Amino acid sequence: MSEMHYLRPIALADSPQSEEGEALRLGGGLVYASRFALISREQGKITARTRYSLPELRAALPGLPEAVQVQFENLQRVHAPLQCGSRTVRLDQPQVMGILNVTPDSMSDGGQFMDSPEVANAHAATMLEAGAAIIDVGGESTRPGAAAVWEGDELKRVIPAIELLGKSGAAISVDTRRPGVMEAALAAGAHILNDVSALRHDPRSLEFAARSGAPVVLMHAPGDGDDLHASPSYTDVVLDVFDWLAARRDAAIAAGIARDRIVLDPGIGFGKSVAENLALLNALPLFHALGQPLLLGASRKRTIGALSNEAPAHKRLGGSMMLAVKGMDAGVQLLRVHDVPETVQALHVWRGLKDAALTDFSQLV
Repeated sequence: MSEMHYLRPIALADSPQSEEGEALRLGGGLVYASRFALISREQGKITARTRYSLPELRAALPGLPEAVQVQFENLQRVHAPLQCGSRTVRLDQPQVMGILNVTPDSMSDGGQFMDSPEVANAHAATMLEAGAAIIDVGGESTRPGAAAVWEGDELKRVIPAIELLGKSGAAISVDTRRPGVMEAALAAGAHILNDVSALRHDPRSLEFAARSGAPVVLMHAPGDGDDLHASPSYTDVVLDVFDWLAARRDAAIAAGIARDRIVLDPGIGFGKSVAENLALLNALPLFHALGQPLLLGASRKRTIGALSNEAPAHKRLGGSMMLAVKGMDAGVQLLRVHDVPETVQALHVWRGLKDAALTDFSQLV
């Protein structure tokens, strides 16, 4: 394997003027980086780590490998909004994606919305009123140990919910790894394909996604069969997930999926230990170097329970808010959450702080 390079932001600034203009805007959002680490590795082993300020990096860039120059451009790439029917989801600040599970065995709300599309729709309406930009509808639990679902059962669960939700004009994503469900969901009114297998579960998925023209979310998971959590093996979880997502991005583009319709998700909780999840969360700014919008799904995940006396899923609100803000601070564009009102409130306060920092010109004095 040839030497690989990774350009990781390691210091974030409240605003560009706090660094006298020497800060890079990440992902076209409201987060700025002032220092960077260039990490090199060969055959899985890190061989070098060099730190740069932004002026130093700009000066060194012409002599650095082309891959580093591409990542530098990717870090500052401005992302087009997602067009979801009549809804436009802008990606220049974080947006909240509300979770609607219509399953009997999901981690924290299994069965609550499965048997009544009307009840599910009412819950979705509540999330939309609270400020969710997208509703993510899923009919198969992907928690560790969950049984695979027959496609017919998955269709019976998600399609009625999507049809009802579609009448409200909401932006809808469907959380599925089966092309038959993807096709039926788009026909019923969904707009985004959110695939936890990154379009690997079925060989027809890539072709269908490209043909549909729908935006896609590609998530990292180590398993390639029914068990997405199976056989994790990492030399360095952060860099391994980065390389894996880069490969899936490239496979999607090669299949005909437009680059501006690809969102990437590091897959918190999927085949990863608590320490590995924490490493990924701390390294989120690095993933802007892939040049795609990012989605973070950490809401109510087991890592929160492991760090809080094994609190059950429905008592992980505080930890979920902490990780949502961690994602906001890293410039993540989409936050997939259960607790929409609380996350939206946190987002509004976060945005207020960012706006205040951007208009605080005393930092220039």
